[in-house]
Amino acid sequence: MNLREIQRPLRKAYREEPERAKVTLRARGSQLDGNLMACSVDIGRALVAAQAHPGVGGPGTGACSGDLLLAGLAGCAQITAQLVAEAVGLRWRWLEVHVEGDLDLRGTLGVSQDVPVGFTGIRLRIEIDSDASAEELEAFQRKVEQYCVVLATLRQPPEIETSLVRVAAPAEARPGA
Repeated sequence: MNLREIQRPLRKAYREEPERAKVTLRARGSQLDGNLMACSVDIGRALVAAQAHPGVGGPGTGACSGDLLLAGLAGCAQITAQLVAEAVGLRWRWLEVHVEGDLDLRGTLGVSQDVPVGFTGIRLRIEIDSDASAEELEAFQRKVEQYCVVLATLRQPPEIETSLVRVAAPAEARPGA
């Protein structure tokens, strides 16, 4: 089965019933045994370990939140590139995405109020081994940029709502349980 055959019924269903195309993804971060520098993140289909970056006192043995953000972009761009190449019939022998981002940890640690918290620059590079023409590769890149969900979200951030809710800790999380 090829990509068009896999996606044909989905496209048809989404055209006929647009509400079916709307999904809500969820993630939940939870503390790990009182460890201030680490947590687990449950996305419903997998658990991801996260920890503070060594530049803010973390152990440096696992992914920090910045790594996870860049990993989300790299994964999304890689899959999008593969799907776009298939959809447009672009032949390739090698396709790999590289993402890197710049942070100034003085902002995160509150050392300087003049330094922003968060990434100040992110670079995404698509490496491809293909005999396609320069025009075909430019069109391919434009489509990858257009359809990559994480890239589009970073470029045009959605409104984000935050809240704080007081709850009772689950019995198993209480001291002496």
